[in-house]
Amino acid sequence: MNEQKNQKSFLLMIILVSTFGGLLFGYDTGVINGALPYMSEPDQLNLNAFTQGLVASSLLFGAALGALFGGRLSDQIGRRKNILNLAVVFFIAALGCTFAPNMTIMVIFRFLLGLAVGGASVTVPTFLAEMSPVERRGRIVTQNELMIVTGQLLAFLFNAIIGNMMTDSSHVWRYMLVIAALPAIFLFFGMLKVPESPRFLVAKGKKAEALAVLEKIRDKKQAAKELKEIEEAIEKESSIRKATFKDLSVPWVRRILFIGIGIAVVQQITGINSIMYYGTEILKDAGFETEVALIGNIANGAISVIAVIFGIWLLGKVGRRPMLLTGLTGTTTSLLLIAIFSFTLDGTKALPFVVLGLTVIFLAFMQSCIGTVTWLVLAEIFPSKLRGLGMGLSVFFLWMTNSIIGLTFPSLLSAIGLSATFFIFVALGIWGIFFIYKYMPETKGRSLEELEHYFRNYKEAKKQEDIPAEIFK
Repeated sequence: MNEQKNQKSFLLMIILVSTFGGLLFGYDTGVINGALPYMSEPDQLNLNAFTQGLVASSLLFGAALGALFGGRLSDQIGRRKNILNLAVVFFIAALGCTFAPNMTIMVIFRFLLGLAVGGASVTVPTFLAEMSPVERRGRIVTQNELMIVTGQLLAFLFNAIIGNMMTDSSHVWRYMLVIAALPAIFLFFGMLKVPESPRFLVAKGKKAEALAVLEKIRDKKQAAKELKEIEEAIEKESSIRKATFKDLSVPWVRRILFIGIGIAVVQQITGINSIMYYGTEILKDAGFETEVALIGNIANGAISVIAVIFGIWLLGKVGRRPMLLTGLTGTTTSLLLIAIFSFTLDGTKALPFVVLGLTVIFLAFMQSCIGTVTWLVLAEIFPSKLRGLGMGLSVFFLWMTNSIIGLTFPSLLSAIGLSATFFIFVALGIWGIFFIYKYMPETKGRSLEELEHYFRNYKEAKKQEDIPAEIFK
């Protein structure tokens, strides 16, 4: 009984420590929300609308590259060592941003921070999946998504506390940024106590070490069985030729890659990160003072955490496709109402409260139905031979779309105003609904092999589902 308790405690420690990578992901993407208005002041970094977008989006361009190469690096040096390296980058980049004397240095260190965020976005879920027992894998892997939104909530919370307590300090934004160095320290020293992934160890021929790790988190019988399954899986995968860009000449490969990239782009064109990165600016534009807007953002962070918990529960009850369609309908409707009320209630005292309420509703739909489903579907639709290419390209397009929106949003807000900017997101949201309805198949209840068969035999399968194939001719 004590041995089993120790195994559960050790696994819990592994999950807690490694998901601090997700916490850092969330904090570093969310903290800019409150720090940006202060660092934009003339006596600080003196940012205009364009350079605000540059500071925010430089992290996202870095994340695109970090995601593209992070998976390959963890395959070469190991998940544990890669996360240790990422912790060091998180720490150095956080300090670099904190002490940045000008916009150029800030952009450089934000880009470096983005490399760590992108690397964490692919390495931490992989590590969690490989350390988890099969029956708990889905729930454990989605803990990382929960830690991401928790990190964003903490960023909004600390932004509000620091912004309201240090109103006399012109360097208030530096105190907001430096906090990110603390979880990076915890992640580094915590990972020193965490073992390497058994799957990586077996892949490198270290079977005895892999068994020793498994016996720390499973009972001996289960550990031996799982080791054998890992060996068989790796042997099977070694005989599978991985897809390359040359395989894009194959219609079914193009089809599945088209859908994967499309889903990734759809998640971003909802405008989620315009709210996560520029929520304070949006609420200020609606009529709140900066200090009050910082407090209002706490509601956005809190609802995100609650919605992700609800979304994780909902995944076991509802299909992926209806969840995405419901989420997109909710987010698009919320943005439409923000656009309408920003125009009709312009200048009134009610507007900032209406905008805050609608952003909370937006985030409830986004985080429960879209955020949780996107990463799961991307993991489900790609068969083994296509997973490396498919996930790499899909996540790259996700971050690139994110960075383009992050770069252009402040300029749009400044040039055409809150109402017109959100009407653009409404139009993109309508296109997203159309794409999911027309092209995305249901993945719930289908094995990877069944999904591969579906895509290989698309002409026959499409007769049974309302998904046109014209785009793939």
